[in-house]
Amino acid sequence: MSSSTLPQAGDLNLQAILRVNWRELLIVRFFQLCAWISVVTSFAIILILTIESSAFFKTVPFWDYLTGTNWSPLIEPRSFGVLPLICGTAVVSLGACLIAVPIGLASAIYLAEYASPVTRRIIKPTVELLAGIPSVVYGYFAVTTVTPMLQRVFPSTDVFNAASAAIVLGIMVLPMITTLCDDAIRATPRSLHEGGFALAATKSEVTIGILVPSAMSAIMASFILGFSRAIGETMAVALAAGSTPTMGINPLSSMQTMTGYIVQVAMGDVPHGTIEYQSIFAVAATLFVMTLILNIFSQYIVRRFARSWE
Repeated sequence: MSSSTLPQAGDLNLQAILRVNWRELLIVRFFQLCAWISVVTSFAIILILTIESSAFFKTVPFWDYLTGTNWSPLIEPRSFGVLPLICGTAVVSLGACLIAVPIGLASAIYLAEYASPVTRRIIKPTVELLAGIPSVVYGYFAVTTVTPMLQRVFPSTDVFNAASAAIVLGIMVLPMITTLCDDAIRATPRSLHEGGFALAATKSEVTIGILVPSAMSAIMASFILGFSRAIGETMAVALAAGSTPTMGINPLSSMQTMTGYIVQVAMGDVPHGTIEYQSIFAVAATLFVMTLILNIFSQYIVRRFARSWE
């Protein structure tokens, strides 16, 4: 065989490069498709909420909806003031954050600075495992376990109440806050530790006085994201908090959240196209705007107070 018919080394290298390029291109296109699917899905949700909510606000004035203090869309005389639902959502979500924020931050400080590697490998996966428990299980736990415990301490506690919903919701939010705060504290440079110890500071003084303030932007963002997560929770709150839309702030009484109302109507016999059916889209759009504002605010906090370690 002549040398002209033998494959040249340059040709083999070119073929290998082309095969690699095709694989890289295929992977890039796959990732790009996944990204566009996320974008299209988001716009589809926004479009559906906008269309259905527009039909609702053609019948119900927007200002009356936003400032009304009576929510009774399923019972005559019908009223569509969303403030009781917002109030119930705020009480449950804030109560959950009051539980999850201090416990989550303290757990993150312990995992990041005090726990041994073996202890960390045991505790952190266990905490993150809480996020994998179905929300309906949390709701059942609230009704059968948390509420009876509250009734022993406070006999006036309703069977369905905001306090039990806030407690289980705080447990659900805890893994997110713990993980994000732990990552933020561990991301601080080693020079901050060494500088603090060089000034004869104790470990607790370095942790509380240097590391936590240095990671405060990410820690605050985790709090806001946890709050937005609590606002959007559905089944646990729907089972535990009840379905009584009220403007009160008593956590021992029954309240209805925005997600709880959506579940109530979605599981009922409300005819399609009626004002009652369209009201769930108006509530969902309000909830979407609230969580969007919180997410934008968390991004602002991170960018505004972020520190450069260069």
